[in-house]
Amino acid sequence: MTKSSHSSSTAATRAPDFPMGFREFLALMASLMALNALAIDAMLPAFPAIGNALGVAAANDRQYILSAYLFGSAIGALFYGSLADRFGRKPVLLSAICAYAIFAALGGFSTSFTALLGFRFAQGLAAAAMGVVALAVIRDRFSGDRMARLVSLVFIVFMAVPIIAPTVGQMILYVASWRYIFILFVVLSGVVGLWAWLRLPETLDPANVIPIRVDDVAATWREVVTNRGALGYVLASGVVMGGLFGYLNSAQQIFADIFDAADIFPYAFAAVAASIAISNWFNSRIVERFGARRVSHTALIAFILLSGAQIAAASLAHETLPIFLVLIAANMSMIGFTGSNFGSIAMQPFGRMAGAASSFQQFARTLLAAGIGAVIGQLFDGSVVPMATGFLITGLVALVLVAWSERWELFKRRMPPGTPAMPE
Repeated sequence: MTKSSHSSSTAATRAPDFPMGFREFLALMASLMALNALAIDAMLPAFPAIGNALGVAAANDRQYILSAYLFGSAIGALFYGSLADRFGRKPVLLSAICAYAIFAALGGFSTSFTALLGFRFAQGLAAAAMGVVALAVIRDRFSGDRMARLVSLVFIVFMAVPIIAPTVGQMILYVASWRYIFILFVVLSGVVGLWAWLRLPETLDPANVIPIRVDDVAATWREVVTNRGALGYVLASGVVMGGLFGYLNSAQQIFADIFDAADIFPYAFAAVAASIAISNWFNSRIVERFGARRVSHTALIAFILLSGAQIAAASLAHETLPIFLVLIAANMSMIGFTGSNFGSIAMQPFGRMAGAASSFQQFARTLLAAGIGAVIGQLFDGSVVPMATGFLITGLVALVLVAWSERWELFKRRMPPGTPAMPE
């Protein structure tokens, strides 16, 4: 694809030299990201079974099954962008999918908790490519509020995974060992990898190929870090995601230990995840009209207010499961209005270096979120208070970071010049 044809094809996902229609493109991008979500959420119901099988006595220690994967995903994100900018999106993506399947299989055969954590870390290393390369492919073709809308549409499909994954994991546990959850990862990654191999064209413009040189990579990372308008949103996104990961780490214990509702955990978790999917759908409908900044800033403030309500409810002596579900669903729905918009705003300045920028941003975002989420999860004390307090703190810190990024002018829409329209 030449530089001129690339710029003209950004007006629509389907172009003469781009064989995928818009819906197929959307579905494939969502499926790539869904492999990552599946490896997180399908494992949650299996924490007690894995702990019992591998001799993990402390319930909080079982959270490391999730944390190891997230830290691997963070570290892996640091490298895939540069590889994708040098060798192309497609070969890097396909190689990572193969590695994801291999380490998933090895994790399923683990005989010790230490080995399982090692293979989960390695699986996360491979899975990092799904988000980095998918976002770079999207940025190759769209930008600005149009990109924010497309990312929201991807997240709508992507969020179907957290809705159904815990239920799928639980259903596997009803009829088989937890090891078969890892076999599911292998099968589904093979299907998605074959689809990408057969249908996804290379989207990297040859004019934008960046050789891998240490000085150049360092210069790219330095440009990303020193761009105030992007850095604040990257850090804010990581902080808010930290609250989400804190919930993921402790969700199984919250439902089982606090509300004595382990049997309905997959379904309650699905209801909360559905709130994020619904908010992403609404975001896709309004973001081009109101702008990614106005929508996300409003949602972040609402997240903070809802976190205060969550603390108040958690402090009650007899907080009920329905009250908890309503508040946590409302809190999580705000992430649907911040996540994709924060990511799109942060990527806006980096068209030519989309791969390396996406890589470094995902590294910083995921590493920050994994660390915060691990801390919140380890503070679980048999109540919802640590998680709710974590929400409030992360929301306030994120608001300060966003305000700093915007030079203390919130809700101001900034349209990139010459942004092409995206088809309905």
